[in-house]
Amino acid sequence: MKKLILSVLAAFFSLCALAQKDNKLTIGTIDSIQSKILNEQRKIWIHVPRSWNADSKQRYPVLYLLDGDSHFYSVVSIIQYLSRGIGNTICPEMIVVGIPNTDRIRDLTPTHVDAPPPYTDSLMLKTTGGGERFVSFLEKELMPRIDSLYPTQPYKILTGHSFGGLTVMNVAINHTKLFNAYICIDPSMWWDEMNLLNKTKNVLREKKFSGTTLYLGIANTLREGMDMTNVRSDTTKGSRHIRSILNLDQYIKEQKQNGLRYESKYYSDDDHGSVPLITEYDALRFIFNKYRFKLSPKDFTDPKVDVVNKLEKHYQEVSKLFGYKFPPPENMINGLGYDFLRQKQYAKAGGLFKINVDNYPDSYNVYDSYGEYFLATGDKSKAIEYLKKSLTIKENPESRKKLNKLLSGE
Repeated sequence: MKKLILSVLAAFFSLCALAQKDNKLTIGTIDSIQSKILNEQRKIWIHVPRSWNADSKQRYPVLYLLDGDSHFYSVVSIIQYLSRGIGNTICPEMIVVGIPNTDRIRDLTPTHVDAPPPYTDSLMLKTTGGGERFVSFLEKELMPRIDSLYPTQPYKILTGHSFGGLTVMNVAINHTKLFNAYICIDPSMWWDEMNLLNKTKNVLREKKFSGTTLYLGIANTLREGMDMTNVRSDTTKGSRHIRSILNLDQYIKEQKQNGLRYESKYYSDDDHGSVPLITEYDALRFIFNKYRFKLSPKDFTDPKVDVVNKLEKHYQEVSKLFGYKFPPPENMINGLGYDFLRQKQYAKAGGLFKINVDNYPDSYNVYDSYGEYFLATGDKSKAIEYLKKSLTIKENPESRKKLNKLLSGE
């Protein structure tokens, strides 16, 4: 399964999400923000889905990505594949905000330490413990800026690996409602004599996490001769990393009463460096496991099946799950509408096109499609009405050609 996923993603990387402009393929833009809290200029990498345009007013969940320069390409690619691959609606399209580092150990450690813990150069420790200021930067500067400039929905995900995973846990435990979902990848829970890990144990018992989702990916960092059983009783420094993560996993699973939606996975074939890719893929599938709208063969072949009602109920449940109105994707509905139009299942096609008109009233394309539906059903006046509506929103050659043909009586 893992090999299949990686081969699919590797093939997809060359195509991923890529908008074509001036004969160049791009997956995003580099922006920056002057932070008063951190007292420095911070670059941010932004990916906005290809389906977005100023006419449609479509809006998207946002995934905030720590160590953004290291993981931006893979995360954007995975989201593109899961949201816009052939037949894929496994997760919604998303805006991705990659946050590159300036002083990584400063921003991604929640407490200051003086003595060098394992794997850390003592010269780097002078600036440690800036994690809370970094969280303040996220909450008070970066997130408001993203919401003001980009077409965001209120659903937000925080993703981090290693020290980034430590930060994810710090936010999830101490600033729980700042994000809706957390992807924690092989976190450095050993930091500061497991200070955050010990605090987490108590918070998990006392705090309510209803409406919050957490996915934990655990890499195979076992030393030679150790397995998942004997490592738990080991006391050497070499096993502190995986022991701390296994303890975190155990603490979370023990507190089932706190309402946290949680899943973890141990990746026996992946080490600390390779585990982010597979974890990101699995985590998004877990977070959005009820998002996908599934149609059976009967839905396509039986004209009596009420596909429109089925779809509306599904997205009502999705909206309830994620806490805001989650409209079905415009492109997906448009494609389904044309599928049924070609089959001459006009009730289904018309109902789907109408959903798009209701949900995306500023998109010229939804009126063009609805116009084609009326043209196919012989309602010339309605076809003209909706094609004209399309052209009032945006002049486009497709709608203009259809309208001229109708008006000339051809």
